[in-house]
Amino acid sequence: MKKTLLSGLFTAAIMGAACFSTATLAEQKEVVNISKVDGMPWFNRMGEGVAMAGKAYGLNAYQIGPSSTDAPQQVKIIEDLIAKKVDAISIVPNDANVLEPVFKKARDAGIVVLTNESPGQPSANWDVEIIDNEKFAAEYVEHMAKRMDGKGGYVIYVGGLTVPQHNLWADLLVKYQKEHYPQMFEVTKRMPVAENVDEARRTTLDLMKAYPELKAVVSFGSNGPIGAGRAIKEKRAKNKVAVYGMMIPSQAASLIKSGDITEGITYDPASAGYALTAVANSLFKGEAIGPGYEVPTLGKADVDVDKRIIRFHKVLLVSKENIDSLH
Repeated sequence: MKKTLLSGLFTAAIMGAACFSTATLAEQKEVVNISKVDGMPWFNRMGEGVAMAGKAYGLNAYQIGPSSTDAPQQVKIIEDLIAKKVDAISIVPNDANVLEPVFKKARDAGIVVLTNESPGQPSANWDVEIIDNEKFAAEYVEHMAKRMDGKGGYVIYVGGLTVPQHNLWADLLVKYQKEHYPQMFEVTKRMPVAENVDEARRTTLDLMKAYPELKAVVSFGSNGPIGAGRAIKEKRAKNKVAVYGMMIPSQAASLIKSGDITEGITYDPASAGYALTAVANSLFKGEAIGPGYEVPTLGKADVDVDKRIIRFHKVLLVSKENIDSLH
């Protein structure tokens, strides 16, 4: 029998819906999650988590997103939501700096602001993460090093050079690699192609040609492994160049099975959507967020009160062995 990635969330949502079946929309708090871009499988799955938490907690919770990853589009959406007087906005920022003024405006209007993949955002109430950044980066390096025998070149793909979390993961990966595997190295600077399948494919083809020492591609963005995997498949290079990255398992299944994507090192984006909405609910209820804070189905979080970060650690490894159970 095939399992969903977070079947527990569905159970919680159904039970929650029963508890709040008499609530009217007028009585419900409105929570809106803003994705980086509308229609991408990763963020579609994130939106499912938002909706599940909305049912569980009796909130009018849903997701919207811009048509492209241009930060001004996210700014416009937030301006509209401020005018609408929603109760909470959660978001995966495309550019933390560009969005900061409108976050402050939302906070000044009494709106809860929560971010994902944007630690250190000055005007956010909290940043909510589903993985421990250092452990996550180290896991990539260890998997790469095992395949590469601790030496050789690699490249990192990020969604953009202004995406805070992707670049933090990249920084931590390089730091860990240099400390533990000095014979490994980046063949070139990180490439902002991880959210575009075609760009990731073209970049991978170009890099394989330019850098014969390239042995691995790492993508912190769910479309990057798909594009890289397609390039590897075209060149029949799966035994030469490994591909690791964040992904939606169903989107990557054929390339995982063929070996053109080596492994997914990721997390279920539904858990991020669920966690953001759950934290908003805690703030609405005036609950204290600190050591011991817990979200049902996700467990206890590591809470950094000073830096305003709530961090879980739910890494999901995707391989040939488990791909059919993760559709």
